[in-house]
Amino acid sequence: MIKGFIFDLDGVITDTAELHYEAWKTLSDEMGWDFDREINDQLRGISRMDSLKVILEHNNASLDDETLLELATKKNTIYVASLDSMTAEDYLPGAQELLTHLRSEGFSVALGSSSKNASKVLQQLNATGYFDVIADGYSVSNSKPAPDIFLYGAEKLNLQPEECIVFEDAERGIDAAKTGGFYSVGIGPEERVGHANLRFDSMEKATLFEIKSFFKDLF
Repeated sequence: MIKGFIFDLDGVITDTAELHYEAWKTLSDEMGWDFDREINDQLRGISRMDSLKVILEHNNASLDDETLLELATKKNTIYVASLDSMTAEDYLPGAQELLTHLRSEGFSVALGSSSKNASKVLQQLNATGYFDVIADGYSVSNSKPAPDIFLYGAEKLNLQPEECIVFEDAERGIDAAKTGGFYSVGIGPEERVGHANLRFDSMEKATLFEIKSFFKDLF
């Protein structure tokens, strides 16, 4: 039986993708690196350090670990400053409604995001109260597609993976959910998250009624 839901943050609850893009673009311009939206799409669902490595590989560049850490920290500083502009109006359409519905029906809910700024984003959205557990980039060492972040969230909810549905908008996130033994709902296009158990084009379509109808034998 499904007892819990685990949500990714970016692209599911809210969309900070443009803020991430602008921060990476600013850093890349300063470093003289090529960076565009096509490269940015490859960063979906992976950690800050892994994102930086993707950008370096694209530019055939290499840096020592100390410099990598400095640049990742600089990017984060740019990004975090931009979060101050977020408000409770910045939920993706349908996200707050689903979280509210899950709360009213007594489901356990966790966040499962590789972001180390997840708590800040939830505070800006006034969303912290919707979550029983916050699993973020500080919670585990291995980022997606490793299932660790979702396994951590389920453990803190005192649930087994097969008792949880994971919401993800990234290919690596769905991979992580499947590897961990979770049911999955993909948010986005078929070519990116079509391997999820259930897919919606947007969170607006991902109502609890639709989810229960699809997973009818699990509720």
